Amino acid sequence: MSHDDILDRLEATIRERRSGDPETSYVARLTAKGRKKIAQKLGEEGVETAIAAVAEDKAALTGEAADLIFHLIVLLADAGLTLDDVRAELARREGMSGIAEKASRG
Repeated sequence: MSHDDILDRLEATIRERRSGDPETSYVARLTAKGRKKIAQKLGEEGVETAIAAVAEDKAALTGEAADLIFHLIVLLADAGLTLDDVRAELARREGMSGIAEKASRG
């Protein structure tokens, strides 16, 4: 993991804070509520991101996209997955058409 990348640093921080005090850490509080709540929050952020995109508000879209990525990393950590797992899947798909990739899933 390259700690020169902001997403890698964010992932490391999220992993550290998962077991922190829910009174002082949002990540710990969200983690304590369970995966269902984390997934719900990710869904809410996805909707907010889409709304900002449709509104053509670049500043709002940027902020909502950051929230979406943050919550995705929280969910991945809860599931025992990492950004490297996602990178590996993206690398597997590289050069494959989206239609072919979707068809390969069965």
